[in-house]
Amino acid sequence: MSVRIEHGDCLDVMRRLIGEGVQVDAVVTDAPYHLASIVSRLGKAGSAAIQHGTDGAYARASKGFIGKEWDGGDIAFRARTWSLALMLLKPGGYLCAFGGTKGCHRMACAIEDAGAEIRDTLAWLYGSGFPKSHNQSGQWDGWGTALKPGYEPIVLAQRQSGKSVPATLARHGVGAINIDGCRIPTNDSLAGSGSAQLKFAGTNHRPFHDDAEPRGTNRNPGGRWPANVLHDGSDEVIEAFAAFGTNKGAQAPVTRRGADKFRNTYGDFKGQEEAGATFHGDSGGADRFFYCAKATERERVYTCKECGMRSRGKPSCGHADLESHPTVKPIALMRWLCRLVTPPGGTILDPFAGSGTTGEAAEAEGFDSILIERETDYVEDIRTRIGATPS
Repeated sequence: MSVRIEHGDCLDVMRRLIGEGVQVDAVVTDAPYHLASIVSRLGKAGSAAIQHGTDGAYARASKGFIGKEWDGGDIAFRARTWSLALMLLKPGGYLCAFGGTKGCHRMACAIEDAGAEIRDTLAWLYGSGFPKSHNQSGQWDGWGTALKPGYEPIVLAQRQSGKSVPATLARHGVGAINIDGCRIPTNDSLAGSGSAQLKFAGTNHRPFHDDAEPRGTNRNPGGRWPANVLHDGSDEVIEAFAAFGTNKGAQAPVTRRGADKFRNTYGDFKGQEEAGATFHGDSGGADRFFYCAKATERERVYTCKECGMRSRGKPSCGHADLESHPTVKPIALMRWLCRLVTPPGGTILDPFAGSGTTGEAAEAEGFDSILIERETDYVEDIRTRIGATPS
């Protein structure tokens, strides 16, 4: 698989790629979150430095996320940014973009204003977040300024094609998401129970269309249907899911509500009720219903600030002063997202490539990729990552 690395501002590079007639099948990217809301008034040249007590938090924030100036500005909040990406994306193609909880709404609006349709928002849950809160002393001791971060939203959008999904697939080879390729593996029994059938006037009907399975029997052996919630498999997240109960399985019966305001909407659905004792005999915590991806140290590219050695995983020089990209995503997570929205043999665009996890994930899944990155250090990280053999 080919990995095309473009060093430059993504706006300039995307304009050039459009001029070259390039088209991609999917866009998967981790855009700047623009977490420093004070960048616009404090991060400009000549702005006076403002200190927060003695720790300098505001001064650091004015330069962007943990002092990274590339996180400043508003490029992910501009419709023009996503308009260029959509021009490269085939009609009907999908776009996955990570965002921060503070500004994801602005990014989603920009994507929508660019002409895409927002199809969903995925939630990636993790247990490694650290609360960046300032305790208030004196009368307000114990009161802070922030919650602990525990998830990141991922906007799922689609370039509109103006045609039906079958027509778009036939013409452009995109337009649907890879459900079976992204199912959640399970060892639970998903055979279904004969007593857990939908009852419509005493017979088992197939709702919605003739090919649909009656509820209670549609249990794909390939795994669970992929959800819009993902997690990192950390103990903290598993414990949180455990609050929903364990060893429960899916329970029945479920009967219709007498006051259901929708009961007259669907004709044959009027008067329906589900009967039965158990849908299927699985067990475990609620976390088993969602995709799990956990980052490892080996997935980062480190640069030694003492000797300059750069390597995938911690370098062998043994020095302690190391630096790596601050927002590296798990490769397994990126592979899942790439597989979800990219057709076989397709090409993925990442306008904000960072350390190149999208490229590595695409390559592992058999896709080509175009990676755009402005920062020289991160371009070198990408070259190191792509040239290294994954563990």
